[in-house]
Amino acid sequence: MGELNYIYAPESPLTEQFRCRVPMKGTRQLFIVNGGVQGTTTPFSISLEKGQVMEDILQVISVRTEGSPLEIAYKNTLHFGEGSQARLLLCSHTFTMDKFVTDEEVEVHLEDRAMVEIVVMQNEHNDAVHNTRFNIKAGADSSLKMSFLTLHGGNIDNKVTVDINGEHADVDLSGLYLVDGHQEVSNTVQMNHNVPNCTSSQLYKGILDNEAKGNFSGIIYVKQDAQKIDAYQANHNLLLSQKAKINTQPQLEIYADDVKCSHGATIGRLDENELFYLRSRGIPVNEARLLQQMAFAYSVLEKISNAELRERMENLVEKRLRGEFSNCRDCSKNCC
Repeated sequence: MGELNYIYAPESPLTEQFRCRVPMKGTRQLFIVNGGVQGTTTPFSISLEKGQVMEDILQVISVRTEGSPLEIAYKNTLHFGEGSQARLLLCSHTFTMDKFVTDEEVEVHLEDRAMVEIVVMQNEHNDAVHNTRFNIKAGADSSLKMSFLTLHGGNIDNKVTVDINGEHADVDLSGLYLVDGHQEVSNTVQMNHNVPNCTSSQLYKGILDNEAKGNFSGIIYVKQDAQKIDAYQANHNLLLSQKAKINTQPQLEIYADDVKCSHGATIGRLDENELFYLRSRGIPVNEARLLQQMAFAYSVLEKISNAELRERMENLVEKRLRGEFSNCRDCSKNCC
């Protein structure tokens, strides 16, 4: 088995500042500071060889700190060789309240039979701007599960383009965005089925409060002669205030005639009948509303396969919905 080409930072001034509570047994950490692997200006890249298995979850912690340019752009590369397996947790944080603008591009290549799970957690202060573009290519019999959890950020824009280039590949994308104040979160997905006999799914959910804005645009594109495709897309949103807004555009563009494709979107408010039922059982109104929101979010959270990581993400979502942390102003105590 070849060595992975990234640098670990188990002990450094950053690990003293950053009390990250996500890692559990079997998790290793790597810091990306202002776009470069800690101590360098080199963007992050990883390349797994044929058949290589990453036993541990790799947590890549990207931070913006004072003393760097407010606007930066960088590109990361993730390459998973034939039959390789990996699990990654990609986190982004801001250490100061500077008006950071981050433009990030991530190339992801799964060769045939690669199996990869990626969880993306975004927790930046509410004046930060972060634009992320994931360009994904999936080979034959490969499997990708990718979940986005957006907790905070002034303006977060996630664009995901997937080219399914090998038969019997399966791509599962999901996202949960929690937006309040004047935050704005956008998710754009282009799912390209270029070959027959492959599957994909998209499930994105948003909870919006105050004057927050959300945007979802997703398309399932099926190329001519890409038969026997099974593809699903859904975007569901809860609006907790009269001023919160969501724009949603689920789309299908199909040029083959033997496919199963579906798409849909919903926008609504908390169910008053459910709320009445919970209150009739003695549950206070605020707690009942929280339970409704957690139930709404769970179908995205349950896609995280590692039980400990899933539980930690559930706790973060609950704290966020309770308002127990707001702007990530003190990362030493209140980040992941």
